[in-house]
Amino acid sequence: MDINIIAVGKLKEKYLQDGIDEYIKRLSKFAKVNIIEIQDEKIKENLSQREMDNIKQIEGERILLCIKPRDYCISLALDGKSMDSLQFSDTLSRVMVEGNSAITFIIGGSIGLSNEVLERSNLKLSFSKFTFPHQLMRLILIEQIYRAFKIMNNEPYHK
Repeated sequence: MDINIIAVGKLKEKYLQDGIDEYIKRLSKFAKVNIIEIQDEKIKENLSQREMDNIKQIEGERILLCIKPRDYCISLALDGKSMDSLQFSDTLSRVMVEGNSAITFIIGGSIGLSNEVLERSNLKLSFSKFTFPHQLMRLILIEQIYRAFKIMNNEPYHK
């Protein structure tokens, strides 16, 4: 199973990268994890809606270029479906049983994802009504993916 995480922007914080590296190592017995960083657009103060839409469009085009036609795509979005860890594990298990060889998660930039990316997604997922920095969201996501695989394999971790 391939797990792809497409994320807008470069990860700058070493402590976040260390955490991500640890979970990639732990996940290696279950799946191959690929993190694909997409160049983000510079965002100035007081953007108009048109400017925000334009930035999301540019970043969205970059994201879509990294998605293969057969990838099962899950976009992280505030208005997405909420799940607990067991439901998330069940969802990933179902996606794998259906014959998908790659699951691609998409983390947008600070102003979100384009409509085209959201339309390409098979599932929109919300981790919370809280807003998290997209850099931190990478670590939260990969930890939850690891937790999901531990649950699927009836291994202790999630309690």
